[in-house]
Amino acid sequence: MRKLVLLIIAGLAVGAFFGHLMMSVPGYWLVRVGDTSVQTSFWFGLVLLLGAFIALHFALRLLTGIIRPMGRFRSWNSRARNRRAMKRTVRGLVALTDGRWKKAEKTLVGAANDSSTPLVNYLSAALAAHYQGNYDKSQQHLNQAQLTTDGADTAIGLMQAQLLIDRQQPEDALAILNRLDSKMANHPQVLKLLKQVHLSVNDWDGLRRLIPRLAAQKLISQTEREQLEYRAYREMILFEAKNPDDIERIRSLWADMPDYLRGNTELIVLYAEALIQADEDAIAERLLNHSLDHHWDARLVTRYGLLNVDADRQLVKAEKWLQERPNDPELLLTCGRLSLRTGKWEKAQEYFEASQRQRPSGVVCAELARLYASLGEHNKSQLYYRQSVEMLAKSLPSLPQPKQPEGTTSSAGEVVEAEDSAKSA
Repeated sequence: MRKLVLLIIAGLAVGAFFGHLMMSVPGYWLVRVGDTSVQTSFWFGLVLLLGAFIALHFALRLLTGIIRPMGRFRSWNSRARNRRAMKRTVRGLVALTDGRWKKAEKTLVGAANDSSTPLVNYLSAALAAHYQGNYDKSQQHLNQAQLTTDGADTAIGLMQAQLLIDRQQPEDALAILNRLDSKMANHPQVLKLLKQVHLSVNDWDGLRRLIPRLAAQKLISQTEREQLEYRAYREMILFEAKNPDDIERIRSLWADMPDYLRGNTELIVLYAEALIQADEDAIAERLLNHSLDHHWDARLVTRYGLLNVDADRQLVKAEKWLQERPNDPELLLTCGRLSLRTGKWEKAQEYFEASQRQRPSGVVCAELARLYASLGEHNKSQLYYRQSVEMLAKSLPSLPQPKQPEGTTSSAGEVVEAEDSAKSA
């Protein structure tokens, strides 16, 4: 009740104020159009103007209300079509996941025009066509995706490259990936696919150059990096070693190789073999000397004894190692071979026999048999030949053999002994 009284008092005050204002501020409006003129008081004209404004406002609202339903209908229709397209797209993706390629392709393409994500529709349809073996249709869908969506070159290129890899066309995929890589350097998925393609086409040099970028983007672990680098350099050395005349290429590879790989025994042996094939035994000797001083390995020791360099100098070096490893069978074998090359027959015999005592070996037996045969001690030679053959026979896999005819010798060693007796006679 109090609020109502206050409102009435406020209304009367405002009315009195405007009444006083109308009395104290006289004026008029004069509007002339041609010979016709209209005159009215200022306040009445002001009321008419306000009324005209209100009338125009409601007229515009009425007109908008008449036009808007058509726009609303079109908007509603567009949203409805988009919702239906999204539902069909989902059904198409489900069919794609279930392996129903034909249905997936038809559903996805049919929904693409009304879909808000036509790129997804056409890329998925391209995948469905690819799985059906319809590669031309798959490419058509990729082309359509390019037309419907701007700025999707990378996504489409990656899909195309992936499909080419799956079709066993790595060279074509590599061309696309190189183009993408030139535009978007260090794109993670591009780098991953490049690694896959380089491995599939045995492009070891390309892989070698790619590995640091993969590691920088943390796309491979340290362990995988070391495995890939080892494989790349190993395959490249093996390939280049087929052409001994181009030893500089192998030297360059060795110089570019990470430090930890230059301590890898297998790579050292491969590099040494390449140097030897190129008649650079002196460099191979320095390599093996340095490697054995820092990392002892039986394969390196064995290869060291077969170099075609100064045998006297090698024997001095080998006997120095022998002071530190007096019971190393491979080193004793190497010392024996170097002694043979220097003409020290008795010392060679001692080294071979010491190696045989440390670890019986068919190779050492064969060396002793050959040495004793050359010294004229045929009984000892036959004995070691027999031992060598028996040790070799033990290393053979267990396989079925034909039955021996009656009256034949059943021992391989006896056969060898008989042959050697005939030769000595």
